[in-house]
Amino acid sequence: MRRWISLLMLLFAFTACAAQASAQPTKALFVGNSLIYVGNLPATYAALSAANGHPLQSQMIVKGGALLDERLADGSVQRALAEHRPQLLVLQEQGGALLCWPDEAACTKSQAAIRALAKAGSDAGARVLLLGSYQAHPAASARLIAKEAAAAGQAGIPYVAISEALRSASAAAPDLQWYDADGMHPGPALTLLDAIQLFRAIHGRLPEHGFSVEAPIYLPRSGLEASLRDADERAPLADTPTHIHYPDAMIQRINALLPSAQP
Repeated sequence: MRRWISLLMLLFAFTACAAQASAQPTKALFVGNSLIYVGNLPATYAALSAANGHPLQSQMIVKGGALLDERLADGSVQRALAEHRPQLLVLQEQGGALLCWPDEAACTKSQAAIRALAKAGSDAGARVLLLGSYQAHPAASARLIAKEAAAAGQAGIPYVAISEALRSASAAAPDLQWYDADGMHPGPALTLLDAIQLFRAIHGRLPEHGFSVEAPIYLPRSGLEASLRDADERAPLADTPTHIHYPDAMIQRINALLPSAQP
């Protein structure tokens, strides 16, 4: 009898430990430029994910105008992968690079950087995704999506398209703040759209619950440099907003504006 009691106690202890381990937040690393940090997509995604049943901690290596080739060259992503072991690596390239701006060399460098960073992430045990950028003009948007999809395919990683989803959603709901006051960077609605598209790509479903982000809500002028930082770390500039709320109704509204499946 004592033996069975001991075995049951060990089983309960093992189950409790396993449950505790499975409840630990996943670590995510976002790498890119101002399209990621304006509105703080890493913190927004972490808050959305937690509110919808998947606790997560986000870090980022971002800088305005940055290219993925620069992050490959400085080794910052490789060091972060080795030291912090994120389970998710989200890459986003500067919009013009894969459109071969200013020249064909930009495309070649970008494609090579995406392949190399994807391999580094995969080798470190991370799930790697390429998050798309966006263009307002229909022809440019279609070309961008084709280029981004091809680069992701060459790297062997999933691609999360944004440009056409943004174009159709912003046309259907012009009252939402899709862009920052500068008319180019993400506004709250676009940051949320990015986060929802990522969540759907990772978990195979749309989120349902609203959430609040208690973290710097970066503006285009951020003071950020290309060094690893937690998404909720204190902002370099004291006037950076520190809170935004996305109610259930806004989640449902963005969900309804999105295509039924990822392209």
